[in-house]
Amino acid sequence: MSVAEAPAASLRELAENSNAWPFEEARKIAARLKRKPKDEVIFETGYGPSGLPHIGTFGEVARTTMVRHAFRVLTDDKVKTRLIAFSDDMDGLRKVPDNVPNKEMLGEDLGKPLTVVRDPFGTHASFGAHNNARLRAFLDAFGFDYEFMSSTDCYKSGRFDTTLLLFLRRFDAVMNIMLPSLREERAQTYSPFLPIHPGSGIVMQVPVEPNAAKGTIVWNDPETNERFETPVTGGHAKLQWKPDWAMRWIALGIDYEMAGKDLIDSVKLSGEIARSLGSQPPEGFNYELFLDEKGSKISKSKGNGLTIEEWLRYASPESLSLFMYQNPRSAKRLYFDVIPRAVDEYQQFLDAYQRQDAKQRLSNPVWHIHSGHPPKADMPVTFQLLLTLVSSSNAENTETLWGFIGRYRPGITPQTHPKLDAMVGYAINYYRDFVAPTKKFREPTDAERVALTDLRDALSQLPRDASAEDIQNVIYEIGRREPFLDTKKPAKDGRPGVSLDWFNMLYQVLLGQAKGPRFGSFVAVYGVDNAIGMIDGALARSA
Repeated sequence: MSVAEAPAASLRELAENSNAWPFEEARKIAARLKRKPKDEVIFETGYGPSGLPHIGTFGEVARTTMVRHAFRVLTDDKVKTRLIAFSDDMDGLRKVPDNVPNKEMLGEDLGKPLTVVRDPFGTHASFGAHNNARLRAFLDAFGFDYEFMSSTDCYKSGRFDTTLLLFLRRFDAVMNIMLPSLREERAQTYSPFLPIHPGSGIVMQVPVEPNAAKGTIVWNDPETNERFETPVTGGHAKLQWKPDWAMRWIALGIDYEMAGKDLIDSVKLSGEIARSLGSQPPEGFNYELFLDEKGSKISKSKGNGLTIEEWLRYASPESLSLFMYQNPRSAKRLYFDVIPRAVDEYQQFLDAYQRQDAKQRLSNPVWHIHSGHPPKADMPVTFQLLLTLVSSSNAENTETLWGFIGRYRPGITPQTHPKLDAMVGYAINYYRDFVAPTKKFREPTDAERVALTDLRDALSQLPRDASAEDIQNVIYEIGRREPFLDTKKPAKDGRPGVSLDWFNMLYQVLLGQAKGPRFGSFVAVYGVDNAIGMIDGALARSA
């Protein structure tokens, strides 16, 4: 019985015992609901539009969506759920991002709310509006079910007014929570409320005097010493971000929100504030951060790491979702060299899904990526193999690659396999941008020249339509010699095994790259004669 065919009760029982992390998170929400029943469970993800949306923002929405679906399965879809994608676009612009045009113009608007800062791209009413549009565009492109919410709109519309007045009445309690977490110098001037200057429009970081009876804060302009009394409602003031986070949880009734590991202390403080105001903070967990190629945390303002657009130039959306699903509590490099593996691992999980029982399927990433309905696996070649074909043939167009594929798997065409056709395009893009510039052939040693000559002769004895398995057996047989023997890993027939040095040599000498696909599969697709010609070329080059 498949997961899709399983009765609701059976599926729920499987979900209750599944060790897949989305179900672990969903069970926390279900337990919360038992403690305090409600008709609707609200999930939230937060976005700070001080820089362009990066791939980590997508990851948070994708992961939260997986937890949301797991919760619906766990509760037989009897509880209404919503996902709010919240933009902190009323925050003041603190620094000019590195990856935008017209930096001087942005510098003139420092300190103003992001929805007031002028758009350096000239396409929207503000920088905040531009980045919000970018966020919504890529969330829409992935088909996420969410409700976008703007901090500016919530403050100005009065949606937060009731909770803001509650914060004002509990001003001292909030201060008692925040002050011990601050450096002494900052604690001297700290206020949870930030008034918007009525003249300059800047978000002011100044000490304030609360007046709960009037619903206002009184403060002095540090430059002119002019005294102002500002309502905390109607968008005339906003909260510092940790109190703001707690306020948002209370005002919107948030039940679940995850956050990066770097925000663990902030989650705790915001949780304390929420509890001090009589509310329970949401459930959630802290995921590890993504790192760039140098091991540094990726940043919206720096623009390091990968963008959504860059990943989708080289790989499918599903492969990106898999990368987000796997090991969320482990720090991972998020750079171009992780893409080929993610593409092929997605196909491997998709292939395995068809052979698994219902319990195993709930632990398969593709079940969570596709909300319980993964497509049928139908990918006759791997991404790594396509990359190697492009590299070995110097293919600059899809027609050349399809020529190899069509000979290897007759009847398979771009029309019958559109996803494979897309992957062919991804492989060409990836090769041009990353493989070609780094290709470096090394010369074979004398022993390697002898082995390559023998491999050439052995391949020439094979029928031109030899299977990948037959070709692989020949490759193993030629490699079963010094210096390539691996006595620690014997073959099934008891003879010595073949070390990875043999295959690494083939990749380095013949293909000019450090690694590649199963070599027998590559030769089967590339063609025996073409492979023989490649070996001849390498031997002639090193003669």
